[in-house]
Amino acid sequence: MPQTTGIDELIDNLPARNTTVYLLQGLDFVVPGEWENIVGFDNMIRAVTGKKDKDKIKKIRDRALKIYNDPSQGYQRAIWLYQIADTADSAMGAIAIANKLSEKVSFLSFLNKLTPKSDVIQSIDLGLKLVIELLAFSAIHQIPVTNFGAFGNALSKYSGQSLMRMAALVSVDALVPLGPDFIRKVHTNLTSINPATLQQNPIFQSISGMIPGNSTTEKLGFMEQNFAAVQGWMNNFVQSHQLTPQNVVSHLKQYIDFADDKLDYVAAFLDVSTNYYQHTGTQSVARHLIEKAAN
Repeated sequence: MPQTTGIDELIDNLPARNTTVYLLQGLDFVVPGEWENIVGFDNMIRAVTGKKDKDKIKKIRDRALKIYNDPSQGYQRAIWLYQIADTADSAMGAIAIANKLSEKVSFLSFLNKLTPKSDVIQSIDLGLKLVIELLAFSAIHQIPVTNFGAFGNALSKYSGQSLMRMAALVSVDALVPLGPDFIRKVHTNLTSINPATLQQNPIFQSISGMIPGNSTTEKLGFMEQNFAAVQGWMNNFVQSHQLTPQNVVSHLKQYIDFADDKLDYVAAFLDVSTNYYQHTGTQSVARHLIEKAAN
């Protein structure tokens, strides 16, 4: 695992406006008021602790950075994992819209170049993002990665940036590209794919060493177990929030002006132009780190 940039720099450099931010704003209807785009490490300290005194903020900041710089604490690993989660998606869309930032971002001429993922590839990506969430959770909380029960229970208690990340995962990585029957599709695909297909995935190639198992087949089995542990939560989340691919896209259109309503192309556009996992993951890690430092 390579050395990461300081957590203070990562929070200081988060974008205040880009397509990722618009995406998350558009999903506020799913978990109203849970996500605030806090930019700046000192601002995060104020938001988390309520402290306003400069000396107290500096003390918490220094302690937080000391904890973060200790690799045994798991925070650097969690940040690296959240960064990896978005690296498999092409940067083509992000480059194309780099100079088009406004209150609405429309489909550009590259739309016809986008290639929607197959259901199998989409299922693998979803399964791997859930594995990343488990690995990051385990690193921060210092628990075994095989403790699926603890992770499944924790999901029901997620709030803030963490809850928004899961809301985005269910919405734009599951519902929009795979449809309302995504749980069955993902389960079927994960239990039937050839391990060689998984080996070709760039996210898997990056995190394979962290996934328990001596072979790709065993690591695939771990992914299946993890998905099985969270599918009940995902199903309840969709049902309780009355989510459909159509109402997700309808709300996103208030912030991102889609020129095409084909859901697979919408999903492809969001894939290449957003990094919500890294964005909210960085905020989640910083929040947990600051809470620990303040206590």
